[in-house]
Amino acid sequence: MEKRQFELVSEFDPAGDQPQAIEALVNGINSGQRNQVLMGVTGSGKTFTMANVIERIQKPTLVISHNKTLAAQLYSEFKSFFPRNAVNYFVSYYDYYQPEAYIPQRDIYIEKDASINEEIDRLRLASTSSLVSRDDVIIVASVSSIYGLGSPEDYKEMMVSAAKGQIIQRDELLRKLIDIQYERNDVGFERTKFRVRGDCVEIWPSYEEFAYRIELWGDEIDQLSIIDPTTGESIQTLENIFIYPAKHFVMPEQRIESAVRAIRDELREQLALFKDEGKLLEAQRLNARTRYDVEMLQEVGYCPGVENYSRHLAGRKEGEPPDTLYDFFPDDFLLFVDESHVSVPQVRAMWAGDRSRKSTLVDHGFRLPSALDNRPLTFEEWEGKSRSAVFVSATP
Repeated sequence: MEKRQFELVSEFDPAGDQPQAIEALVNGINSGQRNQVLMGVTGSGKTFTMANVIERIQKPTLVISHNKTLAAQLYSEFKSFFPRNAVNYFVSYYDYYQPEAYIPQRDIYIEKDASINEEIDRLRLASTSSLVSRDDVIIVASVSSIYGLGSPEDYKEMMVSAAKGQIIQRDELLRKLIDIQYERNDVGFERTKFRVRGDCVEIWPSYEEFAYRIELWGDEIDQLSIIDPTTGESIQTLENIFIYPAKHFVMPEQRIESAVRAIRDELREQLALFKDEGKLLEAQRLNARTRYDVEMLQEVGYCPGVENYSRHLAGRKEGEPPDTLYDFFPDDFLLFVDESHVSVPQVRAMWAGDRSRKSTLVDHGFRLPSALDNRPLTFEEWEGKSRSAVFVSATP
């Protein structure tokens, strides 16, 4: 992991109450105080105060905001304060989202429907790639950061590295890229795709605005470079590169096999329960749907609504919290909760709303009970994620 220092760039110095607030927060964090509060009216420079604390503490930092607009504003401010460090933006990537639901009173099933914003998806993936590759990272996120992501261990383990002079067959390199969910497209070159031109392989990482070119001489990597994905022009030559997965949800092939066995076992138990209760329609519905999903998982490693099987795919026990953005951070990170009088109640309410909707789906045979573990963190789980939290509010 690359070691760098946080370096605050500003033409202003702390003034008014800011120096005392900065000193008090830094002392509290260094003495192991778990929760602190930073209060100040709008326009009092709370973001600048937070930036000074980050520079003093020198720890990876997560800043939580209660909506995308405020998160974008904070992201812009922190980018200007820390131009030499990794400042990232992590919010929900949906432009439109209709969750899966069932209304029993009217017998209406609503299928999940969503439209994904490609640029926000790139920024989310850039957040996790920064966290696993360097330690001078600030991530500005919305409350959606408490929802399940992928396993950070799988994400790091499946990274593909390449170094100048490395011996590797071209076909082996291509297989590795496919394993981490990159797709070959020799005509339309875009994010999450790679193309092959003789002994030259070009990859556009899911989290970058540039692409990589790997030039082979036989089975040896002859040259590595950063290129403009539009023109193909070489921008910079490199000694080594690291390519992280195209998506957050990646896993080794053998994990899918064990997950399929666990899904089938759970299906048998739930079908027996439905039949004992005389719920034959629900049993038939669940059996048909789950068998289709299992076949898709075995054939292509994916199925619609695959996140509902995340407990089995990740090998978690019933009730265990999902992996989230918080698990990509080291244990000792700094958390700021902006507008905490709004953000904290949001965190508290999310688990209950998600549970209510999914319980209806489970009761009527649309999902297995394990779908309940595809969920956001509970408030208590969220509280336990950070050792040093600062709640920022303009409201006492």
